Amino acid sequence: MQEKAEDHFDFEQFAKHPAWLRLNDQLEWYDKKSGDNQRRYKQIKIAQLILAGSIPVFALVGDVWGRWVTAILGASVAILEGLQQLGQYNNLWASYRSTAEQLKHEKFLFLAHSGPYRGLKEEDALSLLAERVEEQVSTEHAKWVSERSKQDDKQEQQGK
Repeated sequence: MQEKAEDHFDFEQFAKHPAWLRLNDQLEWYDKKSGDNQRRYKQIKIAQLILAGSIPVFALVGDVWGRWVTAILGASVAILEGLQQLGQYNNLWASYRSTAEQLKHEKFLFLAHSGPYRGLKEEDALSLLAERVEEQVSTEHAKWVSERSKQDDKQEQQGK
């Protein structure tokens, strides 16, 4: 099978292209933020489990200090849950991971000259890459803004 000139991109050329740089920048950002939010979520949940599991043990002590420790542990569990709800670490972890995986998928399609990039010349493929990356990033951003607005509305309603 004879290869066409446009079947292979000049990697050095497109590696400097803004679309390629943006893809890699956003992929790295979403990957890092997903990991950060996963760690925060798991740290809070582990702390809650330990504290909540300690409550019955200290409740059995019965002394004044046992009641104080039990009360402090219970309050700590509630505070940690409030922090988790405010930070939305679980939702952000999942959302950012999803976006990172979509960007990875896009990168592999581009590199393999597959899907929407099949048969395109390098400049056309890079233009399409820019459009598709920006579409994914702006969709994620719109989702984030929408979720924040819902949270703000919910908090406002609870405050009334």
